[in-house]
Amino acid sequence: MRTRLAACALALAALQPALAQSAEGHPGWPGPGQLFAGVNYQPVDRSLEQVRRDVALMKQAGFKVVRMGDLSWDYFEPAEGRFEFRHFDAVMDEMKAAGIQVILDIPGLPAPMWLHHRYPGADIVNQAGTRLAPAERYMDNIGDPDYRRLARRMADTLTRRYAKHPALLAVGYDNEIGNGFMSYSEADRRRFVAWLKQRYGSIEALNQAWATQRWSRRIGHWDEVRLPYADGPGPAERYLDLRRFWSDVTIATLDDLEAVRRHNVPDKPVLSNYWDWSGRKGFDFLGSYRRHTTYGAMGFYAGDAVSGGWEATMIKGGMSTPTWFNEFAAGGGGSYGSKGWSRMWAHFVLLLGGQAALAWTFNSHLGGEEQALMGLIDHDDRPSWKLGEWATIAREYAVLEKLGFPRRVEPKVAIAYSFENVHATSPNGPSNTVRQYIKAPYLQQAQGAFEPLLKDNVDVAIIKLSYEDLSRYRLIILPGMYLLDRASTEAVRQFVANGGTVVMTAQSAKVNDNNQWHATPLPGGLTDVFGLRTNEFYDAAGTLTLGGEEIKGTIAHYEVLEPSSAQVLARFTNLEGTPPAITVNRFGKGKAYYLATPAQPQIMRPLLRQLYAQAGIEPGPKTPDGVFARAVDGRVLYVNTTHAPVDLPIEGDGVGVLSGKHWHGTLRLEPRGVDLLQVQP
Repeated sequence: MRTRLAACALALAALQPALAQSAEGHPGWPGPGQLFAGVNYQPVDRSLEQVRRDVALMKQAGFKVVRMGDLSWDYFEPAEGRFEFRHFDAVMDEMKAAGIQVILDIPGLPAPMWLHHRYPGADIVNQAGTRLAPAERYMDNIGDPDYRRLARRMADTLTRRYAKHPALLAVGYDNEIGNGFMSYSEADRRRFVAWLKQRYGSIEALNQAWATQRWSRRIGHWDEVRLPYADGPGPAERYLDLRRFWSDVTIATLDDLEAVRRHNVPDKPVLSNYWDWSGRKGFDFLGSYRRHTTYGAMGFYAGDAVSGGWEATMIKGGMSTPTWFNEFAAGGGGSYGSKGWSRMWAHFVLLLGGQAALAWTFNSHLGGEEQALMGLIDHDDRPSWKLGEWATIAREYAVLEKLGFPRRVEPKVAIAYSFENVHATSPNGPSNTVRQYIKAPYLQQAQGAFEPLLKDNVDVAIIKLSYEDLSRYRLIILPGMYLLDRASTEAVRQFVANGGTVVMTAQSAKVNDNNQWHATPLPGGLTDVFGLRTNEFYDAAGTLTLGGEEIKGTIAHYEVLEPSSAQVLARFTNLEGTPPAITVNRFGKGKAYYLATPAQPQIMRPLLRQLYAQAGIEPGPKTPDGVFARAVDGRVLYVNTTHAPVDLPIEGDGVGVLSGKHWHGTLRLEPRGVDLLQVQP
């Protein structure tokens, strides 16, 4: 390791780089022009002697930051109103002495057992009406007023205690918030009714929104309203409102904590470990993040580049701040790990605008739910090889932060995404025909549009249309946006009229804000923008020719397009009558493309490549499949996510800043290998 690091230092010195600022200034921004390698740490079952040994190892590894406090409410408040900070005070002081900064994660989840015992409203009640003991973490009813009151007090007490501590870098809220449970108590039903009254105003409006005239389900008064089933039968309209309600409950919890932070530590940013896409509950992060965060932040446990890249991009939304990965797979999830795995992904996230990677976790847990999720320190307190790998990440981050990292990301391409659309396309109940209509899950379609952009090394934003300034983008893709609400519909119209380019795929703009099909020609509210209408659809996979290339679709669904002002760019060659497959329409100053199939990479790729030049989008460096790259300050960072070596042709000679090697005409990346290439003419 020392030989390679020495070579790295020599290469760096030879390059004589200029220091680069990563991005615009931001209040509370921790270290513009800095990268952070660090770790999650749970001192709750570590003696002070162990803490001192742990901190010494962290310092030796070059860690700049630790995240602490999460999942530890009763560590700070073992009984109601009785707070104990002596042990954590000592831990904070040890971090300060070692020069390690702290993300203090407010532990609102899970709630302590004493809270559940004294305030049973915090218990989860399932759909059958059974009250559940808090047997697993996150089994807390965060809508309960007593829970919210006590969580605010916990946050207030903790942040006041450490607001001026010199080790404090940032605060976070409720680890993995969004991964909780929905509850069905009578109190929850009453809160749901209050939410409906605010949303709809009257029983008449609710009946219309829920289409209760169907199947004799008309509601006569508010007492007849029940919480829709999350798992079981029920109309799609009600199911969507159930998801919206619990999303708003989650956001209200974040609002509570953000109000505390603004009062007690207004100079510190928010770095929360969000899980907004959790299937259990989730929440509308992309429609609310400006209310409760300053950085996109998440736990990164990638199994592949496309899904990992999607999540890493989605958590950034439209933010200009770099992204923090508050939890990071330490060698691979659920097993002892694979060497080079963490290092590869730690550089992969830098391509997407990452600023920090914090390993989960420092010491392997002896008990609890994650006994076999190995950390950097084995169960017998011996450092594993993982600590050495993370020390390498820390050293390489220290090199890269002087060479233009964290990378400033200013995407010109956006993919539309919404929490509501996720649930509109996957309603509950086996009899709901939406499940028969949607031939590919929404997330599969969204990633089908994202994959070719990622592999072309094009920067992308994943956004909620009605929440962002769309003038920042030149191309917006709407993949399978089954529910496109009124605000988003109008945003698309204005974007195209003002000169933007949009691509909409099949199964988009079918239902309105209430999850009911439009009574007007489809795509709802946008037929003039796309210059066509489409109503018929059939279960068949189409083959088309685009740019001289024959492309075979793999999803058995296509829509029959009826162009009015739109021009046909491609037709299905294997379907009767060779119906239109892709159309384009001029609207205002812009163009609107419609794809008659659901979004899938093999069709989206050639279409997008035709649009790059037209929309003024420049792809990144050309790389083979599985290798990703971005140019930063005249150098190119390459990441090989495959398990085989890859040889990349380069023009002239080059120096690998990370490898310390000189390359002649070819750059070799080992399996899971990375390097920053400085080409020398």
